Amino acid sequence: MRQADLGWLAGAVCSGGIAGPILLMTGLAASPASTASLLLNLEGVFTALLAWFVFHEQYDRRIVLGMLLIVIAGGLLSWQPGGISLASVRGPVCVAAACLCWAIDNNLTRKVAASDAVQIASLKGLAAGAVNLGLAWWLELPLPRANDAILAALLGFGGYGASLVLFVLTLRHLGSARTGAYFSLAPFAGAALALLMFGDEAGLRSWIAALLMAAGIWLHLSERHSHRHSHPAQDHAHRHRHDGHHHHTHDFDWDGSEPHTHAHHHAPLEHTHPHMPDIHHQHRH
Repeated sequence: MRQADLGWLAGAVCSGGIAGPILLMTGLAASPASTASLLLNLEGVFTALLAWFVFHEQYDRRIVLGMLLIVIAGGLLSWQPGGISLASVRGPVCVAAACLCWAIDNNLTRKVAASDAVQIASLKGLAAGAVNLGLAWWLELPLPRANDAILAALLGFGGYGASLVLFVLTLRHLGSARTGAYFSLAPFAGAALALLMFGDEAGLRSWIAALLMAAGIWLHLSERHSHRHSHPAQDHAHRHRHDGHHHHTHDFDWDGSEPHTHAHHHAPLEHTHPHMPDIHHQHRH
């Protein structure tokens, strides 16, 4: 982790590690778990919008159509028949706000995605966990029972620890918008578990929303993008193999093992091949 990366990481911790989880817990307390799980697909939408219009990541009509289907599905899940009241929209609005916080987190984390993914996850978890525990202590909230704390730790290890490491690695190779689209598969698993574990009822609107979201995700996953592009000179460090983008020499004794990690230089390069907006393909179109 370079010193220049710490500002991006601090922003990601504040938005995704502190504000996001609090908003999600508030939304879950006022919404069925199945509905909240499907609404989490909005994280991918917000991630893509920020990636496109703020961070200038590449997109096309196919990707936009996929995101539009997911937005319509989120609207169906949030709509309450018989009029809108503060009580009826509080849960969905809090879940949507959490998704926006995580979208900011995703785009800021992409800025440091070339760094060690485990280190990023560890720093984010330690900082966000310390702040949230401090807030709970300041609010004089009771400590959980030991069994509950252990279960929460196991859930956090998978849902925030291992998941975050894999998410950072995907950001490195696919960019923010596509990673958000792949990640949108997760809420379907969450909704299915909610139906099985808590007996939530899936009405017609939920099934229509699920189909729309599935179609939107398919449009993203089936995308193919290729054109002639230029790579400027670049210096960075990340885990890599000596593929078409890594034709560098080594200033140390190298035993030939791959993949490996070290600081290396990219010479200017121009070529054509299928690619995603990964850490080597952040060019304008």
